[in-house]
Amino acid sequence: MTVKEKESGNVVVLELSGKIMGGPDASLLNDKLHELIDKGKIKIVADLANVNWMNSSGLGILIGALTTMRNNKGDLKLASVTDRIQSLLMITKLLTVFETFESVDQAVASFK
Repeated sequence: MTVKEKESGNVVVLELSGKIMGGPDASLLNDKLHELIDKGKIKIVADLANVNWMNSSGLGILIGALTTMRNNKGDLKLASVTDRIQSLLMITKLLTVFETFESVDQAVASFK
């Protein structure tokens, strides 16, 4: 997994790409979120458009990321969720936990 960071106003968009499968991916995202929290940036959108595979450990990483942000008075929203990941979220009932949006712009706008 790779993570690219860009800002849209007071919202940070993290463009995730590749496979999210646990192990080093967990530390990569967790370290990035703590770095952002330390800078006072607590409104995060995870852009999943370029994630081509995610397993249960990957879902765990997203849940951990959401928990980290909410514990720090922030939030994490998902954007551009692919059909495959949408199915995973539906099967696991995580659609009730995460706010998902069709586009990054819609997710960013939801923070205002």
